[in-house]
Amino acid sequence: MTVLVVGGTGIDTVVPVGELPILAADGVQAAGPVRTFVSHTGTCVALGLRNLGVEVTVADAVGDDEEGRRITAAFAGWGIPLRTAISTGGTRRAVNLMDPHGRRLSIFDARVVPGYRLPVETYRPLLDRARHVHVTLTGWARHLLAEARTGGRTVSTDLHDWNGTDDYHRDFALGADLVFVSGVQLGDRAAEVARWILADGVASHVVVTAGAAGADLYTAGGHLHEPAADLYTAGGHLHEPAADPGGPIVDSNGAGDALAAAFLAALSDGLDDAACLRRGAIAGAYACTRPVGPDGFIRRQD
Repeated sequence: MTVLVVGGTGIDTVVPVGELPILAADGVQAAGPVRTFVSHTGTCVALGLRNLGVEVTVADAVGDDEEGRRITAAFAGWGIPLRTAISTGGTRRAVNLMDPHGRRLSIFDARVVPGYRLPVETYRPLLDRARHVHVTLTGWARHLLAEARTGGRTVSTDLHDWNGTDDYHRDFALGADLVFVSGVQLGDRAAEVARWILADGVASHVVVTAGAAGADLYTAGGHLHEPAADLYTAGGHLHEPAADPGGPIVDSNGAGDALAAAFLAALSDGLDDAACLRRGAIAGAYACTRPVGPDGFIRRQD
């Protein structure tokens, strides 16, 4: 299965801090070296898929700036095909404050250009060769959801820390076959929101991640592959406990992306729902024990 990742490249600056939240009047010393990476959700999903042997390509918009050139050079070095258009808003970036336990606060600069559309010539050649499309939450990417689902392709998306009501996420929630979402802001409404997505959107599967509490898969009465059918509780719900990371938590950046990539890779292998969810949980835990980057995502031999 060839996967096209739409959007979600950028530059991360990671600032280690002693604790979160930062309780200081006007300044604080960094708890370690400040580092800058080519990252963001689309990059991490692509790296996760590549490390698991899945053929992956990426289409995105970057700025005509040093950050954009750094991204294109990084993807060339990783051997991941990347097609880009120029955005006048510049390249996306974020500052991530990271505490010693791997928790983070991300300050995101989306570089939004109102009304922007990714040119057809940027993504269409990659879309034509893809069997699955992972659409990130990049604003303009919502306009590709319907086209991505044509020709027998399936679509996934990650709503990240959606609160279940923010309108920005609705097109993505209702326009993808497979939806990933963090439960951090959903709390005890997670099952309700997942079932709303299944009822009102095109999704057949919703994965709600919950960190140390594991992950839950909700389905619209079906399942991706037959062998998992007898594992579901009533109402199409499957729970997977968190995997043992096998080491101290270092960095939670990219953990959700690692889970999504491993789930998609397992799906590509023809595994059942339970195995897809289990492999996702293992990959997410693995990613937490390493700094985010090309070597921070699990490989098949691991």
